[in-house]
Amino acid sequence: MTQPQRESPLVSGGSPTETLYLVCAAVGRTLLVCQFLLSLLGLGHHDIDHGHDAGGHDHDFDHDHHVSWYVGILTLRTVAAALTFFGIAGLAAGEVYGEPVLVFVLAVLAGAGALFAVAWMMKALHRLKADGTLRIERAVGKTGTVYLSVPGNGGGAGKVTVKVQNRTVEYLAISRQEPLATGTPVQVVAVVGPDTVEVVPVPQAQRISHV
Repeated sequence: MTQPQRESPLVSGGSPTETLYLVCAAVGRTLLVCQFLLSLLGLGHHDIDHGHDAGGHDHDFDHDHHVSWYVGILTLRTVAAALTFFGIAGLAAGEVYGEPVLVFVLAVLAGAGALFAVAWMMKALHRLKADGTLRIERAVGKTGTVYLSVPGNGGGAGKVTVKVQNRTVEYLAISRQEPLATGTPVQVVAVVGPDTVEVVPVPQAQRISHV
């Protein structure tokens, strides 16, 4: 006598627990698809794209280091992944095992594993992005050369070239002191805008020491 086959919750009403797994899988999958579509449109990078303010004071980066670690891993992507794997694992385990408690434990483990795995990947991507981003505040204290003459007394902006993070970078520059002619060695003393720095002439003695 053949054993009656158990119907899948996908085609039958199923138990409330099976319905929960099915709903979680559907919601999580929908969120992941929406995230993917938004990323194609350039709108889905908020989990990893932490910008810098106009003054160069990387407040978002500092905030990432001060918020709770538990809060830091809860993003739309990680929650969507957790829901998806919780639901799929619950449905799959329910087809193999008949014990609801065991099925629930396996589903929770799968969801938690997906949440932490995605959170780790997102943080790794964030670190790679941050390492490759040229931060203007790192130019403070660096010396460079006037590329386009800088008016004095903050009367306008010229241009300077400064070596930052092993790259020669061109910034707009202002001088609150004397005008600076093209070729003048300067030092960056402050950041005054997203692409503008304040410079002062390098003292004559320091110029000689660098020759």
